[in-house]
Amino acid sequence: MFFIKRRHVSFIISFLSWFLFCIQGAFGQQNDSGTVVYYENLYIEGKTFYLPVFQEKNQNSKEGGSISDKHFVDFSSNWNNKTFNPYRGENISFPFQLNFDTQKFASPISRKMVVTSRYGWRRGRPHRGIDIDLRTGDSVRSILDGKVRYARYHGGHGKTVIVRHNNGLETVYAHLSKFLVKENDEVKKGQVIAKGGITGNARGSHLHLEVRYHGKSINPEYLFEFTDETEIRSNVVFVTRKWTTPHYHRSTRKSNIIVHTSEEDIALLQEQQKKVYTVKQGDTLYRIANTHGLPISEICKINSIRKNSVLRVGQQIIISAAQ
Repeated sequence: MFFIKRRHVSFIISFLSWFLFCIQGAFGQQNDSGTVVYYENLYIEGKTFYLPVFQEKNQNSKEGGSISDKHFVDFSSNWNNKTFNPYRGENISFPFQLNFDTQKFASPISRKMVVTSRYGWRRGRPHRGIDIDLRTGDSVRSILDGKVRYARYHGGHGKTVIVRHNNGLETVYAHLSKFLVKENDEVKKGQVIAKGGITGNARGSHLHLEVRYHGKSINPEYLFEFTDETEIRSNVVFVTRKWTTPHYHRSTRKSNIIVHTSEEDIALLQEQQKKVYTVKQGDTLYRIANTHGLPISEICKINSIRKNSVLRVGQQIIISAAQ
């Protein structure tokens, strides 16, 4: 085992940056081994590096032009069958990159998908997934290939199955009435894993579906189109803090979906959407934040002011919609 002194970390980071730049410059998208199909995330001192993973030239692909079928995840990392969130306390740098090796997902239910409650703020509390209508006893299916990490009762979720997928995502299927898989089972996209129900804190039978990455919930509709087409929005997606924070969304309406496929388009969109608000008589930080769908803390951070700051009529406040 090697122990690295803290003063050496900056040197290691600089070396990794140079090394990865050389790899990506030399190989581009192809080398003698094949095509770059995935970048494994490496976190060091709050910085993110992307290690290229290559597809062999003679390796068969699926779905015509989609990325390799190989597993990109070490399923033993933070693998815990007894804990709902084994990543508790882990910090993630934003934005982070997700890669999908398919263009479609399987519907989690057999009937037409009807979303009855969305990701976002609901009755004064965060709703970290979406609710899809079903009847007790309906089949519930895994939306992607993966491995069952958790299959047991969990508080308000009731009977719950969690499947970890090849790109590091985990999908949570809650309020179930019956398990049809057990922990550590490998499952295929579209495979029936449970029966729907009303266990836990549920108001009527429905499927509560969450999408998580290293413990962080992500608005499922940012990644997946829950329509008859069941399309994944992009093979490469960058996830920003907005899409992992329920406060930025409302459970009663679908958020405006703008998918980021590079860090550059995130920066461009943030600049385009930045605007200035002029304080009027009777305005408060709470009123301004609520009108623009932003938390007060976000406005305070952008403008370097405190929550108890006194606003002046005519004062200009920078309002930048979170991305």
